[in-house]
Amino acid sequence: MLRTSLSFLCRRSLAPRVLRAGLRTSARLNSSGGNTPMDFPCIDKLESRQRDLLAGPEPTYEKIVTGYQTYQHGSPFICDHGGQLPSMRIAYETWGHLNADRSNAILIHTGLSGSSHARSHAQNASPGWWEKFIGPGLAIDTDKFFVICTNVIGGCYGSTGPSSLDEEGVRYATAFPLLTVNDMVRAQFHLLDHLRIQRLHASVGASMGGMQSLCAAALHSERVGRVVSISACARSHPYSIALRFAQRQALMADPNFNRGRYYDGVQPHVGMKLARAIATVTYRSGPEWELRFGRRRQKPDQPPALCPDFLIETYLDHQSERFCLQYDANSLLYVSKAMDMFDISHSVTQRLERQRSQLQSASCNVCLDASEQPVSGELPREETGDEIIADLVRGVEKAMQPTLVLGVQSDILFPVRQQKEIADILRKAGNTRVTYYELDAMYGHDTFLIDVVNVGAAIKGHLENSD
Repeated sequence: MLRTSLSFLCRRSLAPRVLRAGLRTSARLNSSGGNTPMDFPCIDKLESRQRDLLAGPEPTYEKIVTGYQTYQHGSPFICDHGGQLPSMRIAYETWGHLNADRSNAILIHTGLSGSSHARSHAQNASPGWWEKFIGPGLAIDTDKFFVICTNVIGGCYGSTGPSSLDEEGVRYATAFPLLTVNDMVRAQFHLLDHLRIQRLHASVGASMGGMQSLCAAALHSERVGRVVSISACARSHPYSIALRFAQRQALMADPNFNRGRYYDGVQPHVGMKLARAIATVTYRSGPEWELRFGRRRQKPDQPPALCPDFLIETYLDHQSERFCLQYDANSLLYVSKAMDMFDISHSVTQRLERQRSQLQSASCNVCLDASEQPVSGELPREETGDEIIADLVRGVEKAMQPTLVLGVQSDILFPVRQQKEIADILRKAGNTRVTYYELDAMYGHDTFLIDVVNVGAAIKGHLENSD
């Protein structure tokens, strides 16, 4: 009884003060005592953008990057997982000059959404995505080397991809065949044949580019002199696959995605924006964001909002909005899926090679549907940890080139343990010229784009070493 009375008195004495405080701090109590709806300026902005897209033409991705050259591969290009491209175009850019015996060429492999524009030049003065790494006296010295960078097939910056026109003048969309990293590399070596470059001085890449670099060394070992693999992997691991899956699901959930056939309608702008926001979280690191943004809010004198409020939220919103109309949504699906499937293991590469060879020898000249693909044997059984490593070692047993493997401790997308795995399998395969560096940088996966001093010095030393 006493406890009840005290509780009642406390409620009576506190109620007026609580009410007064609530009236002072809340702007959402109306005269009837109800709550007014939350404002959503971020949704208003998205809806406004959608209306603008309805009123105007779709972006032409090929015009975003200019000044590149193209190589047209006239014969059919058979893909590892079935399907073919009747012809294939590769966009590429070059810097420096070939020497007399054409032995000083370096091939730069791009990441997921990279274009061939790695460095500015006379035909395109805009800074490239690796502007501070390529040039006279820089990490990749154009006074010494002839540098080539391509847009991978499946991309949208000049190379054949889902947004390209097929033989009937219709965009491929999701009728485009599934690709592998191996397919991308084989296409690049067709370009090298066209340029009459028999052997590269080096194959260099970061992220998906590092996958390509390792693939080039393993599958075309006689044509690659040196290897640089930064923040990559020998096989995609479940965590990075899961992150890219979330991006694709966000994109495909956009009502405008239309199963990939959106070219005559509205681009899936919202889905692309969400996918890019997820990706950006994986590209940088918590320590960097703690330093740059902390818990600071954009407008600390105003009530919290569900739209971008903290500075880190406004950063993600800005970055994703800037990207979402500059890259084709279908290219994002196809190229990211190729990353997921990457595995340099001997059993995987041999299975793909057998399957592609069977497709090439097929008597028909049309693209085979999945149901028509030849059976390449039983599915592999589940392997033990030791068997997986042994399979990876066999996959790189021809990659005996001097190799630089570079990892970043703050990278959550391609953690340093995956870089160690690359170095370990190369050494177990018998490669005695593997250099492994691990950087203590705060920039996460994007360190290869930012840390000019450390990343650049490692690359320069490796490329110019006389060994």
